[in-house]
Parts: sequence; C-alpha cells; structure tokens
Amino acid sequence: MSKELMQQAAQNLKKAVPLMLKHQIPTTPTNYALWYAYVGEQNPALNKQLDTIVEQYQTCPPVNSELLYREFVSDPVEIDVIDMRQNLEAMATELSQSLKDTNLDATQFQTRIDSNFDKLNRIEEEGVSLEKVLGLVRNLVKESDEIRSSTEFFTGQLSKAQQEIEALKSQLKQSEKDVLFDALTGILNRRAFDSDLNGILNQNPEGTCLILVDIDHFKAFNDNYGHQLGDQVLKAVAKRLSESCREGVKIYRYGGEEFAVLLSNKQLRTARHLAEAMRRSLEKVSLKDRRKEATINNITASFGVAQWQAGMNGSQLIEQADKLLYEAKRLGRNRVMPISS
Repeated sequence: MSKELMQQAAQNLKKAVPLMLKHQIPTTPTNYALWYAYVGEQNPALNKQLDTIVEQYQTCPPVNSELLYREFVSDPVEIDVIDMRQNLEAMATELSQSLKDTNLDATQFQTRIDSNFDKLNRIEEEGVSLEKVLGLVRNLVKESDEIRSSTEFFTGQLSKAQQEIEALKSQLKQSEKDVLFDALTGILNRRAFDSDLNGILNQNPEGTCLILVDIDHFKAFNDNYGHQLGDQVLKAVAKRLSESCREGVKIYRYGGEEFAVLLSNKQLRTARHLAEAMRRSLEKVSLKDRRKEATINNITASFGVAQWQAGMNGSQLIEQADKLLYEAKRLGRNRVMPISS
C-alpha cells in the first residue's frame, strides 16, 4: 500500500470510529467496513440509505447494517462461504485425524500379526502346547476384530462427511438473502427479528414499540381449504401488513401465522394506531379458492402492542406484547390490545 493510501485509510478510520460511537454502532468487522466505506464517500447510494436509516432509528440496527454491507461492501455470498469453509475445514480435520488413527491401528495390527505368525512358525521347532497355539489364535481373532471396528468407524465417518458436504453444497446454492428473509412471504424472518430487537434495545431502546400479530382461526383455513391456500393467506397478510410499514417500521414473520412489527422512536399511542390501521386493512383482504370456486374474505387478525420500559429486556417486551395478544384473542379476536393508550 502506498503512503498516500495509508494516510487516506487512517483519515477514514479517524472519521468512522467517532461516528460509530455517536450512533452506538457495535465495533464489529462488518460495521467497521461499512462505516469506513461511508466516510470514504465513494458510494452516494450507500450514504443516502445509511443516512435515512440513522435518521429513522438514531442508530443502524444489526440487520440493516448486514444488508447494507452485503449490498455495497462485500461479495453477496461471502458470509455463507466463510461458514461453509469453516465447516468443511472442521470435517477435513476430523477425517484426517480418523484416518491417522485408523492407519496407526492398521500399523500396530500388522506388527502384531507378524509377531504372532513368527510364533506360529516356531511351533514345530519349540514344541508349543495346544493351549498356547489356541491363545495365539485367540489374539489374532481379537486384533482382527479391533482393526475391523476401526476401519468400519472410519468408513462411517466418510459416509457421514459426504452427506454433510452435499448438504453444504446445497446451502451454498441458496441465496444469501435466505439467511434473513422468510422464503414463503419474502419479509424478514425470526432470526432477523431477534438480531434487530437485541441490537435496538442495546443501542437505542427509548421509544421502541413491538406489535405482535396473529391471524385469527388460521388452522381453519388449512383444514377447510388446504395448506396451499393457507400459504396464500400468509403471503397476502404479509403483503398487506408490509404496505403499512414506513418511516422506521419493520415487519418480520415471527413464526407460523404470527408476525412481529418493530417501531423505533415512537409512542405507544402511535404504535396502537398503526396496529388498528393494519387490522382494518386486513379485513379488506380477499382471496379466491379456485379449486372450490369459493371466495375467502373473512381474514382477520389479533394484535398485541407493547412499549419498552426502562429495565426491560427483549424477552420481557415480547412477553408483554404476547400477553396483550392473548387478551385480544380471549375477548373475541379481530381487535387491538390495549384498547387505548
């Protein structure tokens, strides 16, 4: 690296680190690289997106950081490749050790075989007793069993490793996007939710609100119309809920027929109003079951809304929203709890 480039790199780091501290950005390699690129001002699109995110959240949530890093800084499959390489290296090390152990066993077995055959060759010369001959044979059988077990173990290791390698190859073919996004609905998944929630609460928790959404009577859709239509319901609900998410509001598929919505720097009243707007919007969703020539227009959901309070951790915030969601179900579904804020 030339002297000029080294000086430029040092200047960029001096700019990047204070910004990361200001916005409470964890000092991870990914974040260093992202903010280094930001202060370098070589990519206006990156800077614009990062400025917008920081304005909305007063920080940059972990999932946003990772997605920006993948889009503007890294190779899109770099992280998967690293994981796969580590797994493959671990398997190679394990197999290598197994092979060494097996070779050692085989060498020891060969030495014992040679020794025992030497003894057998001296039987006639030395007049060895029948009992001693049987003892030698028993040793040969025992040692043969040991080397066979060692070889069988190594063969099993090879077979298992081959299966794992095939699975890793299959994973490598999948999009990096699949790590953070739900394959069915296309929205962020539970892994992304856990990462963002922990990141936001660690970095800038004030004004964080959580909405948990559960589709009413979802099992009935699957039972009456089949899982294929149940999947269509999930996609339609995710799409309609996503349309309401703006200005620092993010939606995730929390699990099954349940969704989570995170809001930053908002009041409980605002979060509740958003949940009510979402509830009314879902009432207008209509799907057609072409196999039964039927129209489904009774899709509703129940909502539980909670706001972070000082001393709360992520689990407690989720528990609070979940209790309110359960209460909405108990009171008849298709409603938002709490009733007012």
